[in-house]
Amino acid sequence: MAFTADLHLHSRYAYACSKDLTLANMAAWAKVKGIQLLSSADFTHPAWLAELEENLTPAGDGDFEFDGVRFVLGTELSCVYKQGGRSRRVHLLVFAPGFEAVHGIREMLTGLNSKLNGDGRPTVGASARDLTARLLDIDEACMVVPAHIWTPWYGMLGSKSGFDALDECFGDMTAHIPAVETGLSSDPEMNWGVPALAGKTIVSFSDAHSLPNMGRELTVFQGDAGYRDLAAGLKVNQVEQTIEFFPEEGKYHLTGHRKCGISQTPDETGRTGTRCPQCGRPLTLGVLHRVRELSQDGRASNEEERRPYTKLAPLIELLAHTMGKGRSAKSVGLAYHRVCAELGGEIKALTQAGYDDLERAGGEALAIAVTKVRDGQVDIVPGFDGQYGTVRPAD
Repeated sequence: MAFTADLHLHSRYAYACSKDLTLANMAAWAKVKGIQLLSSADFTHPAWLAELEENLTPAGDGDFEFDGVRFVLGTELSCVYKQGGRSRRVHLLVFAPGFEAVHGIREMLTGLNSKLNGDGRPTVGASARDLTARLLDIDEACMVVPAHIWTPWYGMLGSKSGFDALDECFGDMTAHIPAVETGLSSDPEMNWGVPALAGKTIVSFSDAHSLPNMGRELTVFQGDAGYRDLAAGLKVNQVEQTIEFFPEEGKYHLTGHRKCGISQTPDETGRTGTRCPQCGRPLTLGVLHRVRELSQDGRASNEEERRPYTKLAPLIELLAHTMGKGRSAKSVGLAYHRVCAELGGEIKALTQAGYDDLERAGGEALAIAVTKVRDGQVDIVPGFDGQYGTVRPAD
């Protein structure tokens, strides 16, 4: 048994997120995508929490269900604090085993003067280490996973406000951190060479701020869709595979300065320095640059810790490309839902459907495009300094 999970997403109560992110819509899109387990997201927000308590049906220890889709209670917290003479900003994914723990977490955060009725992703004036200790004091079954660890401003290992190692961030709580989320701008192989991550499970989730972006990165765990097997999957690396963005498509993959249109590889930055060659402002050091800084001989993790992964381009982007239209075009949306309905969901369409079935459901151009992406035959323009890259099937 295995289940596909997306455990980093947001509700309509988080800043810069779609108002269409309701429970009903999230469950419906999970079915379209082929996702068996979702995070509830944003459980600290009072209005969203009220909806969760009213609509989620208990389905076991730590498990909940809505419209045939399994949920666990999860949220993202933003730790903003000073440590080591520097300002730190670290985002954490937090999972709770039940609503009693959620209410305990909300009470704790209120005691730390966190505003819970604004952003669904509240800011906490406590260190990542201290927050982890407080969460485990509330319920030892709570789980903490550092989010998008390489993001320059809010990643645990990010270039702007992060650390150089997991134990620098979490201290004596490091053993209680079971896994790390790699983020859109890196893939597992980039992380395997980083000594700071040795022994930790590597997971990938979407960080979706809108419904179509759900499932753009996923983790397939062994077991049944629920809190117990999720906990085992994180703690003892019971991961079958991750499904990934091409990391170059992530918006912080390379170093650069978007305003001046400057994009650099790590080697180029090494030759020219970390300031923009046009305006002299500091460049935003990309994830690839930061990974290389913290890597060591490319072989830090043990072979048995490594799990297979698949790099894919989102189906809606492939359809938009083959149809010559924007991904928000109505005709592209209609084609997307038709293909998903006929082929058993987006994940199956991208990973399992045969050429003939792809051609029947979406046309010859789509079948060719999906096949090329599977084979790694893609043209890539890498992202940098907050600008997404592009990945297209090769001509």
